[in-house]
Amino acid sequence: MSEDRLPSRSDNFAEWYNQLVLRAELADYAPVRGCMVVMPYGWALWENIQAALDQRFKATGHVNAAFPMLIPMSFLEKEKEHVEGFSPELAVVTIGGGEKLEEPLVVRPTSETIIGHMYAKWIKSYRDLPVLINLWNSVMRWEMRTRLFLRTAEFYWQEGHTAHATAEEAQAETMQMLDIYADFAENVAAVPVVRGRKSESEKFAGALRSYSIEAMMGDTRALQAATSHNLGENFARAFEIRYLDAANSLQYCWTTSWGLSTRVIGAIIMVHGDEQGLILPPRLAPHQVVIVPIHKTDQEKDAVLQAVAQLEAQLAGFRLKVDRRDGLTPGFKFNDWEMRGVPLRLEVGPKDVAQGTVTFARRDLPGKQGKHSVPQEGVARAVAEELEAVQAALFKRALEFRREHTHQPRTYAEFRQVVEAGWAEAWWCGRRECEAAIKEDTRATTRNIPLDQPSGGGPCIRCGEPATERALFARAY
Repeated sequence: MSEDRLPSRSDNFAEWYNQLVLRAELADYAPVRGCMVVMPYGWALWENIQAALDQRFKATGHVNAAFPMLIPMSFLEKEKEHVEGFSPELAVVTIGGGEKLEEPLVVRPTSETIIGHMYAKWIKSYRDLPVLINLWNSVMRWEMRTRLFLRTAEFYWQEGHTAHATAEEAQAETMQMLDIYADFAENVAAVPVVRGRKSESEKFAGALRSYSIEAMMGDTRALQAATSHNLGENFARAFEIRYLDAANSLQYCWTTSWGLSTRVIGAIIMVHGDEQGLILPPRLAPHQVVIVPIHKTDQEKDAVLQAVAQLEAQLAGFRLKVDRRDGLTPGFKFNDWEMRGVPLRLEVGPKDVAQGTVTFARRDLPGKQGKHSVPQEGVARAVAEELEAVQAALFKRALEFRREHTHQPRTYAEFRQVVEAGWAEAWWCGRRECEAAIKEDTRATTRNIPLDQPSGGGPCIRCGEPATERALFARAY
């Protein structure tokens, strides 16, 4: 393998992923173990993800706020299941200002506890409800095995926290946010997902019910792309989040939390990328279009750059980059922008100037298959149509890939074979013992119990006992 080429995606998916993140300049390793530096190109992608989600959150009545990153240890200990679930991952501050602290402070792994403390202060009456707050921040979980974007000790995300008067309102909020995540994943990131409920052993620590969207990566492994949790009254009782109802009776609130992190960038890379590098969905790409001028002589350069300037003016409504770098060949530039996953490349050379055309090169289609010429006049409409075609094609390709690698095994022997390189949808009795045994046997876990369920029931794929739900099983990141 030359230094200029990526490792083979088909031969070594993990190394292909790691090298692609570095070479496309999305992120780099930080000097602190397990942490990453998100580089400008990667942060621009995250900013576009933030914008798409923030718009959806605000359209449903949520507002943004900021809470401290340091949480008193006693807060986590108030909710027993919560502290047990996070205890191995906690980073704890014991010294401040050169002196030992009276109480250790935890670098937030998530914010339910500090939120609970503050909501207990703010909420007094049914008139204060619902409280619909979202945070954009980073959290710290002391992961042992890390990989850029997918699992790092510190990562960036949003976490929503809401409080409601009734169980029904909390459940409606939980499902609404799951739908918002699915809409974003499929219609913006072009990543098809399965919405479902987490098993009891896989749910969030302290939750009544947890839900997730699960996506299939290019190596058929699953990735949990976002979660939404109905916390019931658990945190309200732990932190005394109560309100007076209309009858002047004191009631506990019902709370939820939900989140999506920078690991969704990892999903976009692994779902859409190929041997040449990234392929970014147009609705998220930092640069939707790149123009590469092609010329040899000064005379050609003047004419080409004049045509490029006219195109640039027509395409002002797009996220556009004009590659004016000197001393680099067109071929180098083509490879560079392919590595970075720009959805549409526009090539302008002397022949294009003479003919009044521009050459389109789609990133999602190989070689000549993705190339064609269009008139320079009215190019903005042609670009818009091409970008929509790329967006739709990426989703369709990912959906077809998932369908091809999702199976309904009839026997446990078949199940074991399927999860070697794919997903299995199978009847499951719901018992923890069966779930643990399957994980031990196959390294596959219950990703979720899809909301879309067939009627009737069947025998559990492992123990044969009656089952009323089908679960999604896969090896996962």
